[in-house]
Amino acid sequence: MLTDLPNILTLLRIASIPVLVGLLSFHSPYARLGAFIVYVFACVTDYYDGALARRWHLSSDLGRMMDPIADKLLVGSLLLALAGLTHLPIFSIYAAILIMIREILVSGLREYMAHQSLTLPSSRLAKWKTGIQMIAIGFLVAGDETAQLIQCSFLHASLVGGVLLWLSVIPTIVSGWRYLTVSLSQMTSNMVR
Repeated sequence: MLTDLPNILTLLRIASIPVLVGLLSFHSPYARLGAFIVYVFACVTDYYDGALARRWHLSSDLGRMMDPIADKLLVGSLLLALAGLTHLPIFSIYAAILIMIREILVSGLREYMAHQSLTLPSSRLAKWKTGIQMIAIGFLVAGDETAQLIQCSFLHASLVGGVLLWLSVIPTIVSGWRYLTVSLSQMTSNMVR
């Protein structure tokens, strides 16, 4: 099961995190470009692990558990690295904090619900949230240095990434609120029984 291609892709996404953080730490346009390429690879694995699992009927409890963990590790690690290396545009740190709060809250709710033999299925809005966040983080990882390196200095990648990060806060909060209300409803109805 761990050797199924979808699970291997998920593990590769997790393994890319230290490479990404290391490349971002070099403060070089070429390292930022390398980080962007590795990040795109990680995002592609996020799409294909689920698509292949569904197509080849390889869905498993392990895969369903590992996929959102890999996403949260990737997003959380990169937001922390970008903040720590001062690669976030002004005020984007607050968007990153809101995103991290929501991710930790939903993870805790899922853990509690699993102990109660209840589920908290992913919503379409949460998938949109993840997509917008991944695009935003891609721009932030690339940064203005990469845009200049590839002769696109007109593209203010950091600013675009910051704006998209704030835009992703809307589905982040809405989907987090929905998860909270659904889980509280399930918990209270479970206590009544």
